[in-house]
Amino acid sequence: MGNTTNTENTQPLSLVRAMSLTEEPGMGALSMPGYLREVTERFSENEALVMYKGDTVERWSYNDLWDRSMEVAKALVANGVTKGTRVGILMTNRSEYLSALFGTAMAGGVSVVLSTFSTPAEMEYLLGVSSISILLFEDRVLKKDFVSIIADLEPSVLDSKPGEISSEKYPFLKLLVSLPGITAVGDAERKIETVKSLENWEAFLKASATVSDEVIEARSALVMPYDDGALFFSSGTTSLPKGILHAQRSFTIQFWRWPRLWGLKEPARCWTGNGFFWSGPVVIIIGTSLSTGGCIVMQPLFDADQALELIEKEKITLMNGRPHQWARMQSSPKWEGADLSSLQQITKGEIIMEHPSVKTDWEMPNAFGTTETMAILSSFELGDPDNGNPRIFGKVLPGNIIKVIEPTTGELVPMGERGEVCIKGPTLMKSYLGKSPEEIFDDEGFYRTGDGGYIDAEGHLFWEGRLNDIIKTGGANVSPQEIDTVIAAYPGVKRTQTVGVPHDSLSEMVVSCLVPVDGVSLDAGEVIAYLKEKLASFKVPREVLLFTEEDYPLTGNEKVKAGDLKKLACERLGIESSEATLR
Repeated sequence: MGNTTNTENTQPLSLVRAMSLTEEPGMGALSMPGYLREVTERFSENEALVMYKGDTVERWSYNDLWDRSMEVAKALVANGVTKGTRVGILMTNRSEYLSALFGTAMAGGVSVVLSTFSTPAEMEYLLGVSSISILLFEDRVLKKDFVSIIADLEPSVLDSKPGEISSEKYPFLKLLVSLPGITAVGDAERKIETVKSLENWEAFLKASATVSDEVIEARSALVMPYDDGALFFSSGTTSLPKGILHAQRSFTIQFWRWPRLWGLKEPARCWTGNGFFWSGPVVIIIGTSLSTGGCIVMQPLFDADQALELIEKEKITLMNGRPHQWARMQSSPKWEGADLSSLQQITKGEIIMEHPSVKTDWEMPNAFGTTETMAILSSFELGDPDNGNPRIFGKVLPGNIIKVIEPTTGELVPMGERGEVCIKGPTLMKSYLGKSPEEIFDDEGFYRTGDGGYIDAEGHLFWEGRLNDIIKTGGANVSPQEIDTVIAAYPGVKRTQTVGVPHDSLSEMVVSCLVPVDGVSLDAGEVIAYLKEKLASFKVPREVLLFTEEDYPLTGNEKVKAGDLKKLACERLGIESSEATLR
């Protein structure tokens, strides 16, 4: 790992280059078809996937996953997919999601992963900007009826034949393929048979018989690591989602490296309560399971009771989720009687580790990343003694280069000085949808993350949150993320977000806004006393405000709307504020 020195005063500058990607241990094939082929050849008859569907249980081996992905690929080719064709995937976590993701890559297409939390207005926007040609989607998710939503957005789908949609609004869209919703609640708003352009999943797969395995093998061989892989959409809290285009290798590099970073020596049985339409869950769960010869245990949507049952039935070893989900599990009536003894790795798992049957002492390696970097760009490896400091987010990962600049001038700052974190490397996005490279990257090809932080002499990244979220109080900079990490470990906290509100003498006052676990009564004074033992005095919130889940402003993807929360905090505290102050 190297850095740059200012020749005038010999003071090192904040530019760190990691080792080459070619030197990283544990790497394999870097296209998605190549990755699936390699793990299938290694672990052919191992169990790769478990899916509970009502009273039945679906179990796929690695060979099954390959065959099902091949079947989807052939059906896509039969329906006109060629190099670069965009294929939408709008599903909960289910077995067909993985066969669609890998099958699209094997056909030469590009997956467009869409959130099942999307509102009709968001769906209108996403379908419009993504240039999807084929949409593979779950007809209903809970009470949401996507058949009805799509028909309302584009009435021409009502009378078109399958594969013959002609739309001025969505000019690339040709085919809609629907699967029965696993989580559907109540009656459908619109009967499926009234939408004549819809093709069901079984009919879609029948078209695979017209395409040979050899054609898909040939196409897969021509998929390069740097080819387009998938289009993600960020869950923006203040604007429309941004389309983020990633290469094939953005997925596969992360798939291969998770076992090394997390110290996984045995096949892992993995579960997540979060959707595969987010970059973190999809690369973490596929990487920790399939790269180790393990298994993905699917749960379409997070349900605390079912999650506890799945851990026990399927002997899950690795859980990926968030503290507010662990809090829901802890408040479940099934919590006390659950057997969670199989668990070995739990992300941010302090709450789960309180269960008497959990014996693991695994400590999650701290890491930093964004959707633009496909989940992580820096990380510790398991066992690094510096991982105990919650302010440090590891070292830059192989192939990446990090620099820290003064935000207004763009100049490198001295090592250890705060500034804006910038990144380039092999898992960095190829582009934002609709923007030129000049609008996204600087003259040296770096992406300016908008996040604040600094690098020390050992190359550790200290991440402090969004630049516009840093709280400036009494002349000091305070990272809300650091405070919230500590608060999340406090018993009974379901959600936490720390904000800065205007203050006459301090400029800003640190205020933490909490949602308690259902049925738990938190005392703000006791929380502050706890934080005084964990944080420097200037970081301790002056106020802790308690909210209900209903009052807490969240996006559909459960991200906190920080601006709205600041307004609510100001109202609670009787502080006048302007929109400009709250940005």
